[in-house]
Amino acid sequence: MSLLLIPFAGGSFAIVVAFLLLFRLSKSSVRSPRMAEIAGYIAVGVRAYLSRQLRTILMVTPVLAVALFVSLRLLGGEPTLNGLWGVTITFMLGVFTSLSTAFVGMNAAVRANGRTAEDAASSPLKAFHTAVFGGSIMGFSITGFSLVLLSILYFAFRDPSPLVGFGFGASLAALFAQIGGGIYTKSADVGADLVGKIEQNIPEDDPRNPAVIADLVGDNVGDCAGRGSDLFQTFSDDIVTGMLVALTYPKYGPLVIFFPLLQQAAGLLSSLAGVLSIKWLQSSRPEKSFNAGMMVATVLATASAYLLARYLLHDLSIFLAVFLGLLTTLVAAFFTRYYAGSGGTPVRKISEASKRGVALNLITGLAYGLQSPLASIVMIVIAVCVSYMVSGGSLMAVVGVNIGTDLLIGYIMTADAFGPITDNAAGIAEMAGASDSVVGSLSQLDAVGNTMKATTKAYAMSSGTVTSFVLFATFFSLVGLRQLEIASPYAVGFMLLGVAMPYLIASLVIGSTAKTALKMVDEVRRQFHCIAGLMDGHGKPDYAACVDIATRNALKEMFLPGLLSIAVPLAIGFAFGAWALGSFLVGAVLGAALLGPFFNNVGTAWDNAKKLIEDAGLKGTFEHQAAVAADTVGDPLKDVAGPSLLIFMKLIGMAALLIAGALR
Repeated sequence: MSLLLIPFAGGSFAIVVAFLLLFRLSKSSVRSPRMAEIAGYIAVGVRAYLSRQLRTILMVTPVLAVALFVSLRLLGGEPTLNGLWGVTITFMLGVFTSLSTAFVGMNAAVRANGRTAEDAASSPLKAFHTAVFGGSIMGFSITGFSLVLLSILYFAFRDPSPLVGFGFGASLAALFAQIGGGIYTKSADVGADLVGKIEQNIPEDDPRNPAVIADLVGDNVGDCAGRGSDLFQTFSDDIVTGMLVALTYPKYGPLVIFFPLLQQAAGLLSSLAGVLSIKWLQSSRPEKSFNAGMMVATVLATASAYLLARYLLHDLSIFLAVFLGLLTTLVAAFFTRYYAGSGGTPVRKISEASKRGVALNLITGLAYGLQSPLASIVMIVIAVCVSYMVSGGSLMAVVGVNIGTDLLIGYIMTADAFGPITDNAAGIAEMAGASDSVVGSLSQLDAVGNTMKATTKAYAMSSGTVTSFVLFATFFSLVGLRQLEIASPYAVGFMLLGVAMPYLIASLVIGSTAKTALKMVDEVRRQFHCIAGLMDGHGKPDYAACVDIATRNALKEMFLPGLLSIAVPLAIGFAFGAWALGSFLVGAVLGAALLGPFFNNVGTAWDNAKKLIEDAGLKGTFEHQAAVAADTVGDPLKDVAGPSLLIFMKLIGMAALLIAGALR
């Protein structure tokens, strides 16, 4: 048990660093009155949404906890501390911690955006560092709290089985947060773009646009808080499933149970060193700085994987597995940048297609989007199969690949949170009437932020796919299923149901975004029509009305997809048994693993094609309007449906693990 002190100390150190950075950020103030006013609007909107979301989810959590306890009791679960009580308590703790860590990190991002906008006036490099360290608060807090709590819980229970409740709660909270935040941000974005850019022909982030504050608020609650909850549950789920698998491999010795915790602690410290090196290894190009920091973190994480495999497990095949996991995420990031980045051929082709209208833009984007998941899937298959073969058929090797794919989550979350901070900073500067040089430098940082967000989604999706594989492999092991009868029509039927499930979830969240966007568009049109002098700058828009529409509808629409993600797999398991649920899980993972990257990449490609046209000085032209329309179609795909499917894959797996004991 003394080894638990290492992840506990590592997590505690990360939390201390996060709060020191937050304290330093809170001590600095924005001196420009106009920038401070706009940043204040954003902060009020963000806190109003998140406090209402937190209250709403926490009101539902006790009901779900009771339902969970009763259901497992009816299935024969024992009401002991290591049984039902433990699972129920850790479930509620997982929900609360997931939401709380996202709240802390997002609060830091809101503080950092105004500071970044002001720092750009004195030095673009200073603004870059402010945004990086503002984003790192989210990265260090989610990983630090997960390590500390899981170390404490394992010390209390001496058994990883009750910790499944923690992972399940974290996944459920993440799905609610991602769907709610995604609906909020994209309904505001669509309303601002359709009416502001296309109908009124005004620039992005124009203060005359009534939806502009809701759009900037949405960048935080969707891209920052939602993604923070997502990566928190990914990090936590991988540790829990790794510990469960480790129990089945006594050949590695009694200390194997600590491998997932120790390896993730090493990854966290490597991420911390990588983030700090961004300031030490200064570069005139922010993207090069991020790449240099990633290289530092990767080298340190690889070295730690070798040491743990060599001296803890005495099996270097596990080191190979972790290394292949790291390599998988790098390959996924490379191909995401190719298919969705501004410098890639697909985005240039989509941009050129816009000259012929929106239809050809959409067709070209769909063609490249459907190609985009293939390379990452091939790399995942190679990593899993090679690791499994080299280790002699050990599932611990697959766990190693899984841990390798999210070993640098602290660094990845820093890069992801950098995106909404720079996006908000650019919007604040433009609305405050800052000089062209300030707006230009922040726009360049915003472009880097968009690339980082797309890259983060690639990391998260590849990690989520491997995690889901480990989850259903763990489920098969726990229920005693060695194989599925693929030739059986029943197995094929439940697989097809599983494949269909991601499409249903995607349709629900996209439909909810459209429903909310309709109301947003009507409100923005009403204000342009009814508020005298709004277009010439004499009238003042009612920002609060748009914020309220996005908040109310996002909270109302987030529950149905989340509850279906729990209810359907549990109902199949209860009614038809382990083989049916196993078949369903395989199908659901196959469907989501392909559909999710498609949504992420095609939406980002349409967004970057629009930016290419804008950077060429063609705002307001026919091809720009075509690109804006395509970007608007892609918004709910890349920021609502894609990320939601990533969480869905892991949530159904954790739900299956909860009832695995009763299905033996």
